[in-house]
Amino acid sequence: MGDKPVEHLKENDIKLIKTIIQDVLREYAQIDGKNTNPGAVILENQPPYQIYQKAVKSIFQIHEIKTLLAQLKSEIISYKNARGLIGATAATAWHPTLGSTYELITYREKTNWGAPRSINAESVKQIDIYFPSTFDNYDYRHAHNRIAPNSPCPILYGIRGETPSDLPKAMKIVESEPTESWMIFQTNQGSDDHLQTMMISEVAPYHSVIITGTVSKNPYTIIGGHVIFSITDTTGEIDVAAYEPTKEFRSYIRQLTIGDIVIVYGGVRKTPATVNLEKIKIQKLVSLSKKIENPVCKICGKHMKSAGKHHGFRCRKCGTTEKNPVFEKIARTINIGWYETPVCARRHLSKPLKLMNKIN
Repeated sequence: MGDKPVEHLKENDIKLIKTIIQDVLREYAQIDGKNTNPGAVILENQPPYQIYQKAVKSIFQIHEIKTLLAQLKSEIISYKNARGLIGATAATAWHPTLGSTYELITYREKTNWGAPRSINAESVKQIDIYFPSTFDNYDYRHAHNRIAPNSPCPILYGIRGETPSDLPKAMKIVESEPTESWMIFQTNQGSDDHLQTMMISEVAPYHSVIITGTVSKNPYTIIGGHVIFSITDTTGEIDVAAYEPTKEFRSYIRQLTIGDIVIVYGGVRKTPATVNLEKIKIQKLVSLSKKIENPVCKICGKHMKSAGKHHGFRCRKCGTTEKNPVFEKIARTINIGWYETPVCARRHLSKPLKLMNKIN
């Protein structure tokens, strides 16, 4: 048939795809929403994986994406500030890895859109019992149903897991309002794809980082209930925060002290530069002690008195000296190991501890 009919067919296919996308956006997208900036890209070839990595690990400017898409000879659809093109391009560049997971998403009947969702919490708890391959279903301490979104979108709920065949079975357990349809997606959720190991001097705003450091300033609580401490490595110092939404996670952070060695995981806010903790691994805990009394003279049996700052202690009766008071070891109330934010405060990309060191 030659090349021309094929090229003509390809052009028609692209026009059809663009028409479908535009029709869907007009019908379903809330374009007037403050943060609604839809974008779609149509490409013949998959972009380099590095585009996805940059998108999840740092920042893409919209002009960078538009330049890139022009080089890739793509077809684009965008609205308003066009920021949706960033996520769309990153999605096309992503490909599954050993750490990828799955999500079964159910959709609401259109008559229920915008109304409160009806999902039985007790049935959601059963998913944890019967399908341990799933994760982040329910926060028991805070009575938070994690499978249901907070926005008034058409999604009813989403069940995340490592084994796709378990998800339809888990869906059958959930007692809810009727669903219009459902679909299973392979995803980057629970992958930690956004994190990169860095020295403190390399950190920039909006990076998502893994930093090993030594606690240099003890944790303290600021207005709002946020807990802040600092760590150092050989290149610098940076603040680390457990914000109020992380709830009881903050109680572990408050138990850290100067000299402890930790690995922190989280995204970096711009001003002041602070790592927003997603999880933490405590590698080493320093020994703590407190003075309980002045030393007792071995000759006279009496407590010695201070001989002045940095001069130790002296017995007033016989003149015997000692360098140090009597100390008592303070038991640490935190252990070496992993600690993570509760389910209600967990980012979708953050890998839960139950998935750490596991390969699909």
